[in-house]
Amino acid sequence: MAHDSNGPQSASAIPLELLRTPPPKERADAARNRVAVLEAAARLFAEHGVEAVSMDQVAAAAGVGKGTLFRRFGDKSGLAAALLDARERVLQEAILSGPPPLGPGAPAGDRLAAFLDAYLDYLLEHLALVRMSETATPGARYRIGAYRFWHRHVAIMLTAAPDPEHTAHALLAALAADHVAALLPELGEQRMRAGLLRLARAAM
Repeated sequence: MAHDSNGPQSASAIPLELLRTPPPKERADAARNRVAVLEAAARLFAEHGVEAVSMDQVAAAAGVGKGTLFRRFGDKSGLAAALLDARERVLQEAILSGPPPLGPGAPAGDRLAAFLDAYLDYLLEHLALVRMSETATPGARYRIGAYRFWHRHVAIMLTAAPDPEHTAHALLAALAADHVAALLPELGEQRMRAGLLRLARAAM
């Protein structure tokens, strides 16, 4: 996942394709350990919830040493971020080369609405993991994950707006995992989806 120690920055000069989450490059044995860890973590998180599972439990279930786990992932938020990598790449590829309206070929307004809908699907499916990865440290959301990719894509869709980059940040703020988790019980999924679409139409 992309790391940016200075927080959210302009990515306007960078092609969208270069901002997508790259697959990890590693030795065969490291790749096997990584797969074992991620499979064990996904299973334990699904069974017990993210908050209830410790790194020690993940290491034991994966059959790797605790030192290996901590060196590779740092902490549980790093593990959550790694679990999200593959899910992020699926959505990124759909944006870059999938069918419209999420992919190329549809009007900007339709593509923006499709992205917000698809991202909310992804977020709700993995809400606890995304929330952990985004709130591990102050500003983590902007350093960990594919935030710059999402921001660049939204800004491209908003080229008619007075300040596309700021407007893209403002729209994505409504999709912060902590924000969504706090409002979901009160508003419900359908009201949140409808509200996002209203924001998008207003921004266009």
